[in-house]
Amino acid sequence: DIYPQAAPEYAHSIRLDGDIILGGLFPVHSRGDRGTPCGELKKEKGIHRLEAMMFAIDLINKDPELLPNITLGARILDTCSRDTYALEQSLTFVQALIEKDGSDVRCANGDPPIFTKPDKIVGVIGAAASSVSIMVANILRLFKIPQISYASTAPELSDNTRYDFFSRVVPPDSYQAQAMMDIVTAMEWNYVSTLASEGNYGESGVEAFVQISRETGGVCIAQSLKIPREPKPGEFDKIIRRLLETSNARAIIMFANEDDIRRVLDAAKRNNQTGHFLWVGSDSWGSKISPVIGQERVAEGAITILPKRASVDAFDRYFRSRSLSNNRRNVWFAEFWEENFNCKLGMHGKRPGSPKKCTGLEKVGRDSSYEQEGKVQFVMDAVYAMAHALHRMHRELCYGYPGLCPRMANNIDGKELLSYIRAVNFNGSAGTPVVFNENGDAPGRYDIFQYQITNRSTAEYRVIGSWTNKLHLKVEAMHWRTGDPSLPASVCSIPCRAGERKKVVKGVPCCWHCERCEGYHYQASEFTCELCPYEMRPDTNRTGCVPIPIIKLEWHSPWAIIPVFISMLGIIATSFVIVTFVRYNDTPIVRASGREMSYVLLTGIFLCYAITFLMIAAPDVGVCSLRRIFLGLGMCFSYAALLTKTNRIHRIFEQGKKSVTAPRFISPASQLVITFSLISVQLLGVFVWFAVDPPHTVVDYGEQRTQDPSAARGVLKCDISDLSLICSLGYSILLMVTCTVYAIKTRGVPETFNEAKPIGFTMYTTCIIWLAFIPIFFGTSQSAERMYIQTTTLTISLSLSASVSLGMLYMPKVYIILFHPEQNVPKRKRSFKAIVTAATMSGKLTQKGGDRPNGEVKTELCESMETNSEPYTTYTCAVYLCMYACIVCMYISS
Repeated sequence: DIYPQAAPEYAHSIRLDGDIILGGLFPVHSRGDRGTPCGELKKEKGIHRLEAMMFAIDLINKDPELLPNITLGARILDTCSRDTYALEQSLTFVQALIEKDGSDVRCANGDPPIFTKPDKIVGVIGAAASSVSIMVANILRLFKIPQISYASTAPELSDNTRYDFFSRVVPPDSYQAQAMMDIVTAMEWNYVSTLASEGNYGESGVEAFVQISRETGGVCIAQSLKIPREPKPGEFDKIIRRLLETSNARAIIMFANEDDIRRVLDAAKRNNQTGHFLWVGSDSWGSKISPVIGQERVAEGAITILPKRASVDAFDRYFRSRSLSNNRRNVWFAEFWEENFNCKLGMHGKRPGSPKKCTGLEKVGRDSSYEQEGKVQFVMDAVYAMAHALHRMHRELCYGYPGLCPRMANNIDGKELLSYIRAVNFNGSAGTPVVFNENGDAPGRYDIFQYQITNRSTAEYRVIGSWTNKLHLKVEAMHWRTGDPSLPASVCSIPCRAGERKKVVKGVPCCWHCERCEGYHYQASEFTCELCPYEMRPDTNRTGCVPIPIIKLEWHSPWAIIPVFISMLGIIATSFVIVTFVRYNDTPIVRASGREMSYVLLTGIFLCYAITFLMIAAPDVGVCSLRRIFLGLGMCFSYAALLTKTNRIHRIFEQGKKSVTAPRFISPASQLVITFSLISVQLLGVFVWFAVDPPHTVVDYGEQRTQDPSAARGVLKCDISDLSLICSLGYSILLMVTCTVYAIKTRGVPETFNEAKPIGFTMYTTCIIWLAFIPIFFGTSQSAERMYIQTTTLTISLSLSASVSLGMLYMPKVYIILFHPEQNVPKRKRSFKAIVTAATMSGKLTQKGGDRPNGEVKTELCESMETNSEPYTTYTCAVYLCMYACIVCMYISS
């Protein structure tokens, strides 16, 4: 009979005899429905894997170098992909360690019962699912039976205090989670969602990923969703809708079984989200075809991870050679045969609805498709790890003893065997080292795949990198649905631009608002803006500070051109007057105006014009020194001379009222002494200023520190404060005010006597100019154009003051000298007594002039004075109009 029937005792398991028996746990069948423990047969995950264990045992038993003279046997059980069922089955492994009490049991004839001695299991290979391994590990550790899993990857199993007899040849999900985190980081994603199947594998994997994200930072979890064990109708559509609530989190980290993966992809397709999500799948997705069949487009671009593995060619030859006749030891092989070839084996077949009967001559790989299951390599490595540990244990405990020595034959200490297991180091079936760390975990070695659709519309998994404690990713080998070579985004917030700081959303460090660094602040770090040093401003990108440009009043500026033009006209006019006076130095008009004092006054006028060039010149120590000296000196020269003149006139006529003797100090020499004494006070003050505060330049960054930093400028100027400026001009202003007082006192003196009235008009106009200067100068102290306005105002005020003095006092004389020389002749000399008498009479008659019609007395006086004042009065009115027009222009320009 070619159809093998297992004995009833072992119908649920495979038993291979041997000196040392290993247990095996494999998901031969899927989980059953509606209360049945087992469901359909799993061809690859079940049959391939358990055949790999038997194949490895065959190879070890034939190997003369590994466990010589010792045969390995096996007891292989079906877990039916259910943890509770696997727990019941695993009790078979511990039966030999449980003493049975038969004292109360008797056979029918009264004899004591005879118990069949169960196989003693020294170690277990399995299980596959992490939930099954956890359940089985809890009972095996009680009996000190070592366990090596070929597929369980839950991080929980790395806890050596709870699962101390558990080891595995596959890396734990903590490594896988780290590899997935490295992938997310390499893709520059910082906002992702996680999706896990309910159970140890999914929940532990996601938990490990979330823990790593917290420890390393930089990646935030938008949502962590769980797929129930028994999902309700519409559950997967609900999951897709929830994932879309955080649509920026396009990357989905999946620790789910392949059935759940398939249904999630199908739900995304139904909800028209093809191309939106960026799937990152764990090893449960790996490079499997079943989750993506029929939904290739929605799965396109998915990045999956799989423990590094290689196909074992020897197993392929072995499995293709299996048949019903040569594989009777596998009690599930007949069921596999029916499933694989879609046929029925006689009346006992498992597929009653199959249209054809099996002949037994079918061949795997010829009459059916065949591809080696991915965990075959790890099953063989687990068996070999157990064999290498037993070999080393035998070599140390039974050295030189053929076969099992009594120390190993009677009882193999599980704890001692565990120590040998943890110490193994050999090259596995794929050529990679098989080792365990202190927790029984294998090193992390993964291949990184991407599911790609080529131009020919063929879909396949392509290797795009690897991970061995470090990620090696070939970004150029990646392909996305859009065809765009750039990496797709899965971020909560787009990166801030240069010059913007991140304001993180509370509780979500990957989400932020971008705030621009305003004013004089620059981006000091990713999260902070800092104020630039006072002499600096932010650069164009606001990522650093640059020096503020330094400016000064340039000669080509309109603010400088106007004052310079006025000054040049004034200097030319003053020079012309001086030359004229020198040329006609001995004429009556020049001599009558007081030649010595005139030259002093003209020198002051010249200096008032010349100071404009010093105020506009580029500041340095020399220029600043000259500014201090000459700023007030020109006015001091002018008003000291005018004050001396008006004081002399006042004293003469006051003295004349009392006596006919001339007052003291009215000679030209005395007048010069008085004038230079007044000037020396100004010079003394300047020298004290030099001693207390030596002149130097400063850069004023506050004057043009505008709200817009790009318009900010540093102003290079002399270190002269507004207060120092007023103090420098204060003495000259005091002289001007005093001179004005004397001008008022001598206003009644006829103009024939030493220009009393022209001096009066000059001082009144000058006072008006400087009264206009003060509000303009100080009212613009907060203006961004302060330097230009104040410099221009000051220089024009000085030029206008000089122009008033020049125009009022000297232009009429020059006019007479040049155009009316007939008037520039000597007059009849009168004594001091006659002059004073005439002035006194003029004063008295002026008081009575109101009683006489049409001012007859005044007419008489004018005639006695031999002078006609009409031309001078007309000229004075014209000069006044010009001065007022200039003042109005100053106001408008400021």
